[in-house]
Amino acid sequence: MSVYDFRKLSLDQVRELVSWAEKEGWNPGLQDAELFYCADPDGFYGYFLNDLLIGGGSLVSYSGAFGFMGLFIMKPEYRNQGVGQVLWELRKNALLKRLKPNAAIGMDGVVAMQPFYQKGGFEFAFTDERHENLGKTFPNNPAISLIAKEDVSKVMELDLECFGFDRSSFIENWLFQSTGQAFKYTDENGLQGFVVIRKVMEGYKIGPLFAETLEVAEALYERCLSTVVGAKVYIDIPLSNPLAIVLTQKYQTQPMFECGRMYYGQPPVLPIHKIFGITTLELG
Repeated sequence: MSVYDFRKLSLDQVRELVSWAEKEGWNPGLQDAELFYCADPDGFYGYFLNDLLIGGGSLVSYSGAFGFMGLFIMKPEYRNQGVGQVLWELRKNALLKRLKPNAAIGMDGVVAMQPFYQKGGFEFAFTDERHENLGKTFPNNPAISLIAKEDVSKVMELDLECFGFDRSSFIENWLFQSTGQAFKYTDENGLQGFVVIRKVMEGYKIGPLFAETLEVAEALYERCLSTVVGAKVYIDIPLSNPLAIVLTQKYQTQPMFECGRMYYGQPPVLPIHKIFGITTLELG
């Protein structure tokens, strides 16, 4: 008799999901499992068949004010059987119970799955497009430096503005991950932008890249490229920000694939002109 069970995952089980994602070509970061888990240890659930993990994903709550669903993956042999649909509904309903009334849920859905997500109550907001480039050397910009502990409060203010919700426990770990670097741009007016570049299984990913102006975004992007000369570098841009498109055109990046940012409930009002790179498709 087959017995299905939906339950919270341990860190080791989240690592297992990320290893599946690596095999699927999602190209996760070297520390993604640990960093994702620290964002919300109660935010990862799996579906078990006779105690065997067959699928799972995130249902992260940001202080109950906003939720995000990602890292949705099934073992290949259990796909196209309706089991994934059951798991997805279980995750959505479990997350709604963890959120305050009327709180929204976000997700980044691949194109093929967007009709399914729309049937589940999610509405399309904008397209994220992944772009590839190669690291190369640019002149050093004296306005850019590594983010230090004393910068965190100002960085959190800009992150709160651009993400829309407090996720300080996640971002602080994200800034100082050992396989990444985080840079800030400051001038006489204070913090003007920041960026994180992290090592992934193949190359490096940039995210977030938040900046007050295109010029600041370009300078931060150049610093990232300069730190990993010759390596592949990826960034997920929101196509609803025309300045982000200008950035990719200037540096002649190559588009790879797209996702759709979708929301269940009222979408947050964000300063999209400051968002040049999405933090991560798994957690928002």
